[in-house]
Amino acid sequence: MIRRARSLAPLVAGLLGLLATDGCSSHRPLGQARYRTNCGICHHGGEGMLGEIPPLTGRIDRIARTPEGRHYLVDVLLNGLNGPLVANGGRYNFSMPSFRRLSDTEIAAILTYLSASGGQADPPTFQPGDVAAQRGQAPGPSRVADERRALDHLHPLP
Repeated sequence: MIRRARSLAPLVAGLLGLLATDGCSSHRPLGQARYRTNCGICHHGGEGMLGEIPPLTGRIDRIARTPEGRHYLVDVLLNGLNGPLVANGGRYNFSMPSFRRLSDTEIAAILTYLSASGGQADPPTFQPGDVAAQRGQAPGPSRVADERRALDHLHPLP
C-alpha cells in the first residue's frame, strides 16, 4: 500500500499543481472571446492599423506594471478614449467607444488576456474588483485622454 501511494505521489502533485494554476488562467478563454467580439473588430489581433488604430500587443502588459497604468487601462475600457496619441512611435487620432456595458469580470478578463499576450514573464493580471472600484466614475473619453497624457509624463508609455 505504501509503495502504491509513493507511485501515485507525482501524479497527485501534478494534478494539484494544475488545479492551483487554473485560477490564473481562467480569464484567458473569457478574455480572448470578449476581446474578439468587442475589441478585435478594430484592433484586429492586437497589432492595430498603422495611423488609424493603435496596437495593443506588447504594450498593455508594460502599461499595467504601475498602479497609474492599471487605473488608466481600466478607464479606457470603461469610458472610451478620444484624440491623438502616440503608440510605439506611431501617431493615431481616433475615437474608441466605452465598453461600460461589459461586466467587471469581462473587462478584467480582456485586460488580463491582453497583458498575457505581451510575451513578458509574469504579466500583470486584473480582477473584477479592479474594474468595480472605478465603475462609479465616468470621466468621459476626453478626460481619459488627459489621464493618458499625465501618465505618459509620469511613466513614458510605449
